[in-house]
Amino acid sequence: MTEDNKPFVKIIIAAHKKYQMPQDPMYLPVHVGAAGKLGKDGEPLDIGYVKDNTGQNISDKNSEFSELTGLYWAWKNVDAANLGLVHYRRHFSFRKKSSDPFENVLTSKEASRLLHQYKVIVPKKRNYVIETLYSHYAHTHYAEHLDITRKIIAQKYPDYVQDFDQVMEHREGYMFNMFIMRRDLVDAYCQWLFDILFELEKQIGPKTAKMDNFQKRLYGRVSEIAFNVWLRHEVRTGVLKASDIKEVRCIYMEPIDWGRKISSFIKAKFFGQKYDKSF
Repeated sequence: MTEDNKPFVKIIIAAHKKYQMPQDPMYLPVHVGAAGKLGKDGEPLDIGYVKDNTGQNISDKNSEFSELTGLYWAWKNVDAANLGLVHYRRHFSFRKKSSDPFENVLTSKEASRLLHQYKVIVPKKRNYVIETLYSHYAHTHYAEHLDITRKIIAQKYPDYVQDFDQVMEHREGYMFNMFIMRRDLVDAYCQWLFDILFELEKQIGPKTAKMDNFQKRLYGRVSEIAFNVWLRHEVRTGVLKASDIKEVRCIYMEPIDWGRKISSFIKAKFFGQKYDKSF
C-alpha cells in the first residue's frame, strides 16, 4: 500500500472464460466482454471475476477491442499507484522457478522491487526477422488499418507521426498489449490511445461487418503497434528515459503450436493468406 492507502500495484488479468489464476492479491482477474453474456440458465454469465461492464466501461465493444475493454475498465475504475495488464494465457515472469508456469508468474514482491527502479515494465520484444511491423500486419491483417491510424495521428497528434513512421520500419516490438506502468503514464497512454481508436472505429467501423470474427478484433491489434509509437515518443521527447523501461520475460500458460504458427507466418507473407485464428 502507498501512504494514501492505494495499492502500490494492481495488474488486471483479461479473461473471457474461467481459468486458473495466480493467487497473488496483486492480480485482479477481469471478465472482459461481460456485457450481454448469458449463462445456460439465461441469467447474466458469472465466471467469478470482476466484470468489465461495471462502472465506466466499453464492454460492449469487446468483440472488436479484445482485452482493451479490460484496460479501459481498469483505467476508469481501478485506483493504484501502478497499473498493469496481462492475459489469462500470458503473464510476466521474472525468473523460472518451476516446470509449472504458474509458479513462475511475476509476484507482487518482484513487481514492487522492479517498479522502485523502473517506470515501465514491458515484455521482451518480439522479432519478426523477415518482416517489419508494418509488413507483418499488412500480410496477416489489413494494411488499411494502420494507414488510417497514421492519418488520425497526423490530424490529432502530429508530433507522433515521426515515431509512427519509425516504428513501422522496425522488425521487432513490444507486443501482446502487456505492460505495467506508473499511474500517470497509464492515464496519458490511455487518453491518447482511446482517442485514436474511437476515431478509427468511426472511420473503419462499417467495414467490420464484412470481416470474420477474428479479423474484427482489429482495434486490439492496432493498439499493440500504437503502444510502441507512444513509448518511442515519450522517450524521444524526454518524458521517459530508455533506462526507465524494463523488459521482462513473457511466459505462456499453454503449449504453443510452433509448427502451425511458423506455417501461418510463411503463408501470410508469401501466399497472401490472412490469419484466421490466434495461436
